[in-house]
Amino acid sequence: MTEETIPHQFSLPKAPTGIVGFDEITQGGLPKGRPTLVCGSAGSGKTLFGMEFLVRGITEFDEPGVFVAFEESPHELEQNVASLGFQFHDLVENKKLVIDYIHIERAEAEQTGDYDLDGLFIRLDYAIQKINAKRIVLDTIEILFGALDDSYILRGELQRLFHWLKEKGITAVITGERGEGLLTRYGIEEYVSDCVILLDNRVENQISTRRLRVVKYRGSAHGSNEYPFLIDEDGFTVMPITSIGLDYEVSDERVSTGIQDLDVMLSRKGYFRGTTVLISGTAGTGKSSFAARFVDAACQRGERCLYFAFEEGPEQIIRNMRSININLDVWRKAKLLRFQSARPTIYSLEMHLAMMYKYIEDFNPQIVVLDPVTNFDTIGSVNDARVMLTRLTNFLRRRGITALLTSLTNTNASLEQTDTQISSVMDSWLLLRSIETNGERNRVLQILKSRGMPHSNQTREYRITPEGIQLIGAYLGSSGVLTGSARVAQETQERAATLSRQRDIERKQLQLNRKRVLVEAQIAALQTEMQTEDEEMQLILDQLSREQQSIQQGIHEMAHMRQVELPHGTDLAEGNSRDPQ
Repeated sequence: MTEETIPHQFSLPKAPTGIVGFDEITQGGLPKGRPTLVCGSAGSGKTLFGMEFLVRGITEFDEPGVFVAFEESPHELEQNVASLGFQFHDLVENKKLVIDYIHIERAEAEQTGDYDLDGLFIRLDYAIQKINAKRIVLDTIEILFGALDDSYILRGELQRLFHWLKEKGITAVITGERGEGLLTRYGIEEYVSDCVILLDNRVENQISTRRLRVVKYRGSAHGSNEYPFLIDEDGFTVMPITSIGLDYEVSDERVSTGIQDLDVMLSRKGYFRGTTVLISGTAGTGKSSFAARFVDAACQRGERCLYFAFEEGPEQIIRNMRSININLDVWRKAKLLRFQSARPTIYSLEMHLAMMYKYIEDFNPQIVVLDPVTNFDTIGSVNDARVMLTRLTNFLRRRGITALLTSLTNTNASLEQTDTQISSVMDSWLLLRSIETNGERNRVLQILKSRGMPHSNQTREYRITPEGIQLIGAYLGSSGVLTGSARVAQETQERAATLSRQRDIERKQLQLNRKRVLVEAQIAALQTEMQTEDEEMQLILDQLSREQQSIQQGIHEMAHMRQVELPHGTDLAEGNSRDPQ
């Protein structure tokens, strides 16, 4: 069989819902032209799900829709969904949406003769034809069969309804109340539906969490886990957890920590962009200060930063950081920094995850800070908090966002172990410690790991001052690393010893200089004495020479007076002469 004759894999046509995260879970949306059952208990969001499916179908995919209500009037529906920003009036006026309210009073209903839905089919067909609808929502199915006791007729009519919708080729969402021990009240709807979605509003430890699960999806793969979702002013937001894998791209770009000396410890460049950084330490070690300095440096580069604070409000953080020369308010006003502050106990772990996912999608930051993550232990087990944070960090990595997490370490626990046990999934880990010596506490920093780069293995002291965070060079004494007053005392002793040695050297140098002067003076005196003797000797020689010249001159004068010619060779100096013969 050649490549051209190999049949293409069957792909089920799908109708995208436009609901954030949901289409990713279902790999495209709901089955196109088929019915989907959305079930759940009261208040789980079934009606809003159906309404958003219709509105986004109209506004984003140009597919008109019909909403058939059995419980709420059009006016009530419009009021209920107005908080989501959905405006029915304009859609109805533009013939894109039909709202058909069918009032059925259960107390007045009575089963007589054969029961069928032919009248409903006619009414639905008219509404569909009126605007050429591609989507329809029936909310809720139990109202139609509230007075029906015969399960055979009920099952048959449900099957007729679902088959009729399939024949029309319209994508349908049918909502149903959850029954006791069953997905729906009658336990039949889920069997005749091509897709079943379960919405749940669960309360655990006095904290409410909305969850969504795709129970079945005929002909299509889908995520099968429970996913937290939100309902807020923007509608539904679902966090697709299982779709987040490890096939994300990585970057060689570096981002500064905001502290020059710390950048030097990280091979002089800082963290890798798109990685996760953990700063852990006991209370008072300055974890939030390091986070704020990182944010300040990022905003100076023009990057957007999202700061999740779980212990302090934005104003308190801004005030506190101003004391160490970090002005975060200027970046908040410039729309480069956004704070999201909330107590962890206000939501469940899943709800926090969905909320952070939504804020990140909305603000699209380059930097995200979570300060601190330890507080999540108060609303779930350590394992639950670790799983939640792992999902979040994987999501951030896929988006290329650099994340910094702070973690409070229990003073009774090992410092090289975080309370949330997430250090293994972190790319870089900085440990801040407070050392008590000589009646004082001093802060030191260590880089426990930083994947993909050489980094310092030194323990560095740091100080948090009005000028900012200052790292001090590593200082080793005879008993180890010295900090604080012990460091100052050791430095003072060494300076005193150096000064003493310097004085000894200067004293020896002075003595040597004096001796040198003395010797040079003696040499000069000897040279003077020698010169004097040389001069005296020269005077004697000069005197002798003059005396000899005087004697010779006298002899010549005597000879001249006697007119005696001295023969050649006569030694007048000896006084010898001979008479001539």
